[in-house]
Amino acid sequence: MSSSQCFENPPSKNAAYGAGTVQELGGLTAYLTGPPDSKLAILLISDVFGYEVPNLRKLADKVAAAGYFVVVPDFFYGDPADIDNPQFDREAWKKVHNTFSIMSCGIPTGGPTPRQLSVESEWMAKLEKGFEDAKPVIAALKSKGVSAIGAAGFCWGGMVVVNLASSDDIQAAVVLRPGGITEKKSRFDSFVKIFPGVAHGWTVRYNVEDESAVKSAKEAHDDMLNWFIKYVK
Repeated sequence: MSSSQCFENPPSKNAAYGAGTVQELGGLTAYLTGPPDSKLAILLISDVFGYEVPNLRKLADKVAAAGYFVVVPDFFYGDPADIDNPQFDREAWKKVHNTFSIMSCGIPTGGPTPRQLSVESEWMAKLEKGFEDAKPVIAALKSKGVSAIGAAGFCWGGMVVVNLASSDDIQAAVVLRPGGITEKKSRFDSFVKIFPGVAHGWTVRYNVEDESAVKSAKEAHDDMLNWFIKYVK
């Protein structure tokens, strides 16, 4: 039903990693980091491997160091993809977490089949569950006095951010590894940057011992942070 790339190169997970804390916000368990009284917040939405990935939390802490209150929610309710588990049923998992899109993970070699396009149309015709789950988190941030919010999504999370960007809920959006997301002319400021030769999910699944991979990830992270600094203020 989708490209296998979204499930490749599974990262390690560490529930205790990071300078922040794990708390509930807007009905979701989330990793929270940065000044809690900040009027500026950033929502980071994970790929299929969830919010306990150290590289993702490290990025959250980096954004928090710039003065933002950063929220990394567990959109999978304790059920991220676990392909190292021999009992893990990938197709069943995708049916449960139906924000997943064949286009968000890249079009399979030879192009999508008619059935894939049919399923994609059915899913994309719905309001994404991740988008709906994000709304109470955003409402909770605003109730705390947050006046501006940015959001970044990684692979699976990218589709949630695309939907958020079409609403008035956030002031800036970044999609890292957009896959089949089509660039369209917009009345809003935007830009697309291509990173040749990187692996799928390179911004949060990189090998910390691979100098080239770390350099590419850092470049993407810096671009993301600079975008937020420009528009979330």
